[in-house]
Amino acid sequence: MLRKYFGPAALVLAAALCLAPALAAQESQEQPPQGQFEGRVDVTEVLLDVLVTDRRGNVIVGLGPDDFKISEDGKLVDVTGVTFYSNRRLLDSPDVIKNRATNIDQVPEDRFFILFFEDQKSASAEAPQLLTNQMDAVQRARDWVRKDLLLNDWVAVVSYDQKLKVQQDFTRDRKALVEAINDAMKGKDREGNWPSRVKAEGDAPSLYAGLPRGNELRDKTTNVYDALHMIAGAAGKVRGRKNLLLFTNGLPGRIDTFGQALPDPRYYDETAHALNDNNVAVYPIDLTSAGNQHTLSDSLNLLAADTGGRYFYNFANFSTPLQQVAQENSGYYLISFRSEKPAGKSGFQEVEVKTNSPEFRVRARKGYEYGES
Repeated sequence: MLRKYFGPAALVLAAALCLAPALAAQESQEQPPQGQFEGRVDVTEVLLDVLVTDRRGNVIVGLGPDDFKISEDGKLVDVTGVTFYSNRRLLDSPDVIKNRATNIDQVPEDRFFILFFEDQKSASAEAPQLLTNQMDAVQRARDWVRKDLLLNDWVAVVSYDQKLKVQQDFTRDRKALVEAINDAMKGKDREGNWPSRVKAEGDAPSLYAGLPRGNELRDKTTNVYDALHMIAGAAGKVRGRKNLLLFTNGLPGRIDTFGQALPDPRYYDETAHALNDNNVAVYPIDLTSAGNQHTLSDSLNLLAADTGGRYFYNFANFSTPLQQVAQENSGYYLISFRSEKPAGKSGFQEVEVKTNSPEFRVRARKGYEYGES
């Protein structure tokens, strides 16, 4: 699900073999004429970010190319490179064993989080507890920003009611983030993304830079799928893995004959592909009360699995998912491999990622798009 990561290089190999129309009579007798073959193959370098943890969620450090097994359609592909990306604090820990095969010379200290609040005011008429839970989630998110953010963390705050609203672009300003979270709870449109209101924070990463301006943003985000799709495209301009924490009670869709909630097929595939193409992992955080089963959880679990995130439900309080997302994203692997596809073709290629150790837990995207969409 990862066609573009840090602008991955695309190499095209074209091989055309054409035989001469005729050779000398003697040569033609010695060598029977061969038919013509002409083919063209696109060779693309795929970059896939992979989380590897133990059973307790602790990041595993020190894995190299030989430790991973990546397969397409059941066939192993050659891993061409593995780089470990992490907070420097993790690498400097005396408990970390560094594998020489792992490239640790390119370890950025930045982490990126997007807090996405789906407004529950309309749903609270039928389920009042949803609004109460959202208020609790907002409080826990404020506490997380105040106490748990690292100096190298960038956080953006967005919300959705009838359109996408950006309360705060990526920033490290904790006070600004707390205010933005409060505004998200109220559904306030702080900036509107009008050109005159977009303020760059030096060389800070930006969602605004990749979003439409003014009313165009409203017109292009008429449902939550559009909003997620739009955020994915904007986040794709930011270098690195982006972790989108989605506070919601489910995605709209339909119930199948087995009672499972399926995302809306008109929007889901394109949204999931956009999230994957732009390296956004979704962590749905269920606003339904702990212990309550509901059909919409199926769609949230699917979205997490398809984007390399994790679905959180039935937890004690909202501090738990916030802390666990931050913990498991203290380090991840960027794995590169080459994939050959017929030239001019496009589609979706499923990928399976494993490690040699069955004790490790691996979370990665389900695949990537190739060719021109």
